[in-house]
Amino acid sequence: MTDPAARATLRAAAAHALVEDVEHPVLDDATAHHIVRVLRVRDGDTVTVTDGRGRWRPCRMAGIELRPETEASTAGERRACCTVAVAIPKSDRPEWIVQKLTELGVARIVLLHAERSVVRWGDDRASRHVAKLRRVAIESLEQSRGIWLPDIVGPLPASEVLPGMPVAEPDGRPLSMRDRALAVGPEGGWSPDELELAADRVCLSTTVLRVETAAVVAGALMTSRE
Repeated sequence: MTDPAARATLRAAAAHALVEDVEHPVLDDATAHHIVRVLRVRDGDTVTVTDGRGRWRPCRMAGIELRPETEASTAGERRACCTVAVAIPKSDRPEWIVQKLTELGVARIVLLHAERSVVRWGDDRASRHVAKLRRVAIESLEQSRGIWLPDIVGPLPASEVLPGMPVAEPDGRPLSMRDRALAVGPEGGWSPDELELAADRVCLSTTVLRVETAAVVAGALMTSRE
């Protein structure tokens, strides 16, 4: 979003929430509890809402209900249309990656199973993990006052994604203005077969980066060049 007045309104609001429909904004029970009980938002305070698809509007808090103040606004075309694909790392690092990439405004986050991946999610486990990551993205969107919720895709085999996407590799070329997508491999690196499949190789740093660091660096560089 480039409109300074809109950015100022979003920053100044007492809270920011994702809703299904900005024309008829309704808070779900968990969000209402968080806004009223945790953030201590009071009647009359401004709460901005978004549908996560580029539409938003300011409202006034009235109990646990929202009263729209103005007509809904549309941001127009998404500014940061970039994709970060990442081999799933251990522990809670996937949540951290999604949180930071959402804050940056990355449009699409693709979870990968690479040949050297240590972490692999089966179907049942994948559904649970992806649902959790989507909740993390919503919380991050609300915290960062964003209006675009990223798509979270996968997990997918890296072999399906790499033919159309460059990969992060120390011997690659610098990231360019044309790059709108980048894949980050596992701690053990890409296999020779995966490197052959990749559309190109891009170097993010002169040092060796952890998976989560590389993913955030990629997201930050691509969104800053939009």
